[in-house]
Amino acid sequence: MVEMSGSKAFVEGLKRENVNMIFGVTGGAVLPICDELWGSDLRFVMARHEQGAVHMADGYARALGKVGVCLATSGPGATNLVTGIATANIDSVPVVAFTGQVPLKAVGSDAFQEVDIIGITASATKYNIQVRRPSEIPPAIKSAFHIASTGRQGAVLVDLPKDCQINVEDIEFPDEVSFRGYNVNREPDPREMDWAATLISKARRPVVMAGGGVIASNASPEVIKIAGMLMAPVVTSLMGKGSIPSDHPLFAGLCGMHGTGEANMLVSDADVLLVVGARFSDRTTASLEDFSQGSKVIHIDIDRSEVDKNVETVTRVIGDAKLAIQGIIKRLKKLSYQSPTKGDWIKKLEKFRAEYVPPELSETPHMRAPAVLRALRKVLPRNALVTTEVGQCQMWAALYFDSYAPRTFFSSGGLGTMGWGFPAAIGAKAARPDLPVVDIAGDGSFAMTENSLATAVEDDFPVIVVVLNNRMLGMVAQWQRLFYGRRYMAVRQGAYPDFVKLAEAYGAVGVRPETIVDFEKAVQTAIDNNRTTVIDVSIDPEENVFPMVPPGKGLRDILLVA
Repeated sequence: MVEMSGSKAFVEGLKRENVNMIFGVTGGAVLPICDELWGSDLRFVMARHEQGAVHMADGYARALGKVGVCLATSGPGATNLVTGIATANIDSVPVVAFTGQVPLKAVGSDAFQEVDIIGITASATKYNIQVRRPSEIPPAIKSAFHIASTGRQGAVLVDLPKDCQINVEDIEFPDEVSFRGYNVNREPDPREMDWAATLISKARRPVVMAGGGVIASNASPEVIKIAGMLMAPVVTSLMGKGSIPSDHPLFAGLCGMHGTGEANMLVSDADVLLVVGARFSDRTTASLEDFSQGSKVIHIDIDRSEVDKNVETVTRVIGDAKLAIQGIIKRLKKLSYQSPTKGDWIKKLEKFRAEYVPPELSETPHMRAPAVLRALRKVLPRNALVTTEVGQCQMWAALYFDSYAPRTFFSSGGLGTMGWGFPAAIGAKAARPDLPVVDIAGDGSFAMTENSLATAVEDDFPVIVVVLNNRMLGMVAQWQRLFYGRRYMAVRQGAYPDFVKLAEAYGAVGVRPETIVDFEKAVQTAIDNNRTTVIDVSIDPEENVFPMVPPGKGLRDILLVA
């Protein structure tokens, strides 16, 4: 034990978790911690809004595969974190958020900037805790990192009353923690792997669906291997994008409401559907009643609560996805499973791929979003990192921007948080300063967190923002156009600033290309100059994202045009 203040114990506890960067906004209730950080080697990245701070920590975590950390003061500082915490948690991203709190004696008195952040975040976190004395800070930190990064990863919040930061106590730093009822089950049950392997061995039309759990468990090599053994097409959820290279011959694309035709039709025709680390969200399944009706579903997931929640399975394997697939592959070999040659099933993939191609759209005075994203892919290196905002820009990116490796494509999948992509890109750049990082944004989303330009410029995180600017809340407008008789309500964005001048006002570079060639040059220049750059691309306000499954319909009911 050693005598020290709670704030000193906080910094030391983070160092022991190998934290080197914290994203946050300071305030009165965290001043003791900030004062302690002053003399430390931990880098504090000052966001301009707490929501931006937690999104930065989220992007950092996704890019590195380690816990991201953010800090905010009490009251509104803490509540401003909630959207970002919920975003990370539903996407199973390990983020630990620390909030200041009024002194313990003032808790419950409606003191200045007091809020019950534990109560508020109970449903938005994997775990939360308020410390009551300085000596509780190190075990709280150890617990937070352990819970955030094990099992199904997620967001954890630790609330730190100000007097606990100031007071001095004998402090002990635990090497490990354990909790009654929290047992991480990484090792799959051998019997479950036996059943799965037996069922897979009999498949004639197998499909592998890869979700975010594939990336979280570093199971991409195993997914590619078992797909090759089975000659099974691979589809992905949005969170699983990048788990198999987009140019792999077995890759069939995104499945779901804005999935590719080949992915949706293959899932619908499969006799065995091997689902790895996906939770069957409505964006992936479309109508549950019509989802893959003729298939036997095998669900691999580390979170038992997700199994049979939305889609009924024939069998499941609970545990780490990487270990589960390795075990299934070994069992297939013991069953003397013979890998098929290119047969009718793969020919069907090729047939669907040729059949379900969205038609080329007519020329307009504006650039077409798919063409912009293909051009972006052409210029960027294969290992560049890309984040997206939410809406049409997100779906265009998922469909038309190819990804070749895990942890290179990031999006707010579960919560669908507008404004997430830009600060997340800053966090990703902080994690991987050696790689180009691009945020594919819509004008509506970018406007929500554009103040993060200040952080990108001041802290030297040179990211590129490609704004697909249709002066609309594009996805809402698309639904109003297709299903609400073109009654545009609250979607036109007529009072937006000039994004080029806005970028320049923050000390960044602003560009407005007029052609695809100009766009490619702007991207290359931004990479070469290594400066934060906003590229404002004018696109047609009437342009829709296709393919699309209409609301209430099944995957087979895919539309290629309106």
